[in-house]
Amino acid sequence: MHNKDKKNINLEVVKGFGEEWTLFDQSSLPPEEREQIFNQYFSIFPWELISEDSEGFDLGCGSGRWALCMAPKVGKLHCIDPSSAIEVARKNLSQVDNCIFHKEGVNSMPLSNESMDFGYSLGVLHHISNTQEGINECVKKLKPGAPLLLYLYYRLENKPFLYRTLWLLSNLFRSFISRLPYFLRYIFTQMIAAFIYWPLAKLAYLLVILSVNPGLIPLAEYRDKSFYTMRTDAFDRFATRLENRFSLDEIKNMMIHSGLERIVYRDSPPYWCVLGYKKRK
Repeated sequence: MHNKDKKNINLEVVKGFGEEWTLFDQSSLPPEEREQIFNQYFSIFPWELISEDSEGFDLGCGSGRWALCMAPKVGKLHCIDPSSAIEVARKNLSQVDNCIFHKEGVNSMPLSNESMDFGYSLGVLHHISNTQEGINECVKKLKPGAPLLLYLYYRLENKPFLYRTLWLLSNLFRSFISRLPYFLRYIFTQMIAAFIYWPLAKLAYLLVILSVNPGLIPLAEYRDKSFYTMRTDAFDRFATRLENRFSLDEIKNMMIHSGLERIVYRDSPPYWCVLGYKKRK
């Protein structure tokens, strides 16, 4: 890792993500579920601008689960991750011949400025110290007019008071669990998946069957997801030390400040998926 990356990367967080994607390498994730989740994140992506000649980047690629869906659609995909997860991605994408792997962080992406036709970073830039700086670095790599898709944790600003209170309680648990030794982090997060994620997801599923809106049920978005995804995401959520959250307005302002325009967002879970285009000169 380059020295210029260290100022905007928490080494414990990087180590934790390497552990996460080695443990949950997504080999047990059903391909149809991967495609379903991918389509949710990319529902606002301008596919009409992308072709088999396009070159872009997946920043914070982790296990390479989204690259598996993206790579067949483009000419070249740069998979970038500062953690040991890059080796998991390399393995998972071993049958794909148009991916290039970089063990680097956002401040040391080995890409020329204004060289990329597209970029995306899903669930990554809220785990660095300076999210604004991370977005700025991504935008630098894009050609004028090229799209950047981001997914950033949100402040629950569209949820009622009780929902936000429950989240504050869960965040106290995250602060505690994320500082435990790896084995205990694993035990606690898997218990959370089994005794919190799964029951709430199934309750939400039942409400849908009964034609009742499950929107106020925490974790309702997992009602159609596998237990493997719940286990993965529980570890991701509660075993990570550094987590920033932003309102939609804050995210839009960061994107505008970085040089993006024509910003759109997905108005359903996962919140917030946002898309912007680099300003043309």
